[in-house]
Amino acid sequence: MAEYTTSKPEWAPEQDDNNFACGVMSGIEGITDTTVGNLNPALKDGTMKPKRKMILSVDDYIKGVSAGDRVTLARAITLIESNNPHHFGKAQQVLQGLLPRTGKALRVGITGVPGAGKSTMIEAFGNMLCDMGHRVAVLAVDPTSSVTKGSILGDKTRMGTLSRRDEAFIRPSPAGGTLGGVARKSRETMLLCEAAGYDVILVETVGVGQSETTVRSMVDFFMLIVLTGAGDELQGIKKGIMELADAIVVNKADGDNYLKAKVARGEYERMIEFIRPATEGWRTHAYLASAVKKTGLKELWDIIRAFNKVTHDSGVFQRRRDSQLLDWVHSMIDEHLHNLFFDDPVVLGRMPEIREAVLKGSISPTQAVAELIHIFDVQRATQRHVDVFHPENGK
Repeated sequence: MAEYTTSKPEWAPEQDDNNFACGVMSGIEGITDTTVGNLNPALKDGTMKPKRKMILSVDDYIKGVSAGDRVTLARAITLIESNNPHHFGKAQQVLQGLLPRTGKALRVGITGVPGAGKSTMIEAFGNMLCDMGHRVAVLAVDPTSSVTKGSILGDKTRMGTLSRRDEAFIRPSPAGGTLGGVARKSRETMLLCEAAGYDVILVETVGVGQSETTVRSMVDFFMLIVLTGAGDELQGIKKGIMELADAIVVNKADGDNYLKAKVARGEYERMIEFIRPATEGWRTHAYLASAVKKTGLKELWDIIRAFNKVTHDSGVFQRRRDSQLLDWVHSMIDEHLHNLFFDDPVVLGRMPEIREAVLKGSISPTQAVAELIHIFDVQRATQRHVDVFHPENGK
């Protein structure tokens, strides 16, 4: 049986004393519920029982999420987001067991430039929906640093009142990772929230220009939050993000800014005339709202409900859902094959030589690609595929 241990980081003082409280845990692989003495000695000697299991089975996850238990839901999402190959198979079993309970929520994507008030809008909008009797899940896609590979995951702190409500669940998710990144993890997180009984899913993007296309391919209704002073009609035509929006919301339409917001709304309405609608059979319009004053939110929800009815009646809703599933499969294939190629040991070994030859002009980039693909062994990659998707076979 594995021992649960902690170790000091390399920058810790050499002389260990009780004043230094930072430690690195070894992980919980192979650890049972009672072998957590370093966390609490009373658990190890049996004088105290843990309130929850440290390690959940597939059935534990399925039962807990189906019952709407938020702690189990959070742990299931952590399992889904894990990059540990040993967690992948278990996570997929959990998701497979919960699939019959998914697909019934309304999925709304929310994007906008930094400072547009996305988080404030989501909190006000989510509180209103909770007051109406809905259960709301908020998924905030947080950018992952290309340098440190970490994410701040601080969006929840901006939604203080909504995060305390029993009807709401807020989960920041990192954009980076393997096997699909935001496309896989955020989609699967969304399915888990639906299985837990949340009927409205709000997906917040990290900001204009980064993950809007991905989020658009995950949701039913896509909302663009803007500010005043956006520019003229020509500037609007150049903004590709507007082609994705089912509604444009001019936020902060209150106080001294109200008249400016009305002018901005008119400008956006004129911009929209030059843009093809994002959804077949639905005409995008601009609306006024104030997350601080909580005005325009009910009207916005009425617009979303109208969109839901129109697209359901026309069949566009289901066709979009079907298309999104197929796009998900294709993106997963692309990502998986990409990882198999660049993780191949022979390719990794030859890559420095090929890279140097390209930089020196000895071979063209096309020749470099041809050579790398030539040394890529499909059978070796197939074994790698088995190891990733069925890690239990290697135990």
